[in-house]
Amino acid sequence: MTSSPETSLIRIGIVGYGNLGRGVEAAVAHNPDMRVAGIFTRRDPAQLRPLGAGVPVYGMEQLPAQQGQLDVLILCGGSKEDLPQQSPQLAAQFCLVDSFDTHARIPAHFAAVDAAAQAGNTTALISAGWDPGMFSLNRLMGEALLPNGATYTFWGKGLSQGHSDAIRRVPGVAAGVQYTIPVDEAMQQVRAGGRPDLSTREKHRRECFVVLQPGADAEAVRRTIVGMPHYFDQYDTSVQFISAEELAREHSAMPHGGFVIRSGNTSEGAQQVIEYGLKLDSNPEFTASVLVAYARAVHRLQQLGQHGCKTVFDVPPGLLSPRSAAELRADLL
Repeated sequence: MTSSPETSLIRIGIVGYGNLGRGVEAAVAHNPDMRVAGIFTRRDPAQLRPLGAGVPVYGMEQLPAQQGQLDVLILCGGSKEDLPQQSPQLAAQFCLVDSFDTHARIPAHFAAVDAAAQAGNTTALISAGWDPGMFSLNRLMGEALLPNGATYTFWGKGLSQGHSDAIRRVPGVAAGVQYTIPVDEAMQQVRAGGRPDLSTREKHRRECFVVLQPGADAEAVRRTIVGMPHYFDQYDTSVQFISAEELAREHSAMPHGGFVIRSGNTSEGAQQVIEYGLKLDSNPEFTASVLVAYARAVHRLQQLGQHGCKTVFDVPPGLLSPRSAAELRADLL
């Protein structure tokens, strides 16, 4: 019996329907070999309005019953509290992709997800996006191609989803956003071929714009933010308190971007500089596009019997594309 085009599509489940979840739904619409088979939310499903007509919305408690009905879950929660719990729990039953972006905790997150995926014979890929993700690949390529050199990563200026989510979880915060801003002098040194020894604080600063809850202690909120481990404690961080109206008016867009630069020598006097850059109008929509491409790769790896946890380092680039290997050789090689 031949399967119909609809049933042969990769069935995507979206877990969480904030900015990233909506971006995933929009990205799937640009990929003709996929369809959104369900959106799963902690909110009242009746209140969600998906972009696609007829896309079913379920409560999170209904997700276990969908085992076998979904090819890949794309997890769209935050790295601070959601993904450390959701990814290992769901990897025991489902193939999945997440965007876990707390760099210092990636090894522990990998170990937890790998144990669950190995036990469940599923394939899970963590920390996809543009950093970690695309920037990670370019750091690896730079080191491999120019072993005698130094790598520098600059983020921004842009709104960080993970860091913004972290400040919104601080007690007393009603809403807020965080911008990462590269220190221009440091970036220009590196682009010129220099290899300065730069501390974290010398490469970036962080700006937070926060709406307080009624009666909240502003100074206590500020201290909690600037001292938050892995997020703000190693940076010069400013916290500005603004109204909800100003936040909506001035900070509703989500631009971001950045650069990975590898500066090295291949011989005495032969200086080589590799630079990869991104300029993004929408951080969540680009991140979602990366997640969707890696969901395709996860589905293919699962079909090949490659179970367990993966990262972008483990995936052949051809598996990201809907095109055949022959097409890629003919058109892109």
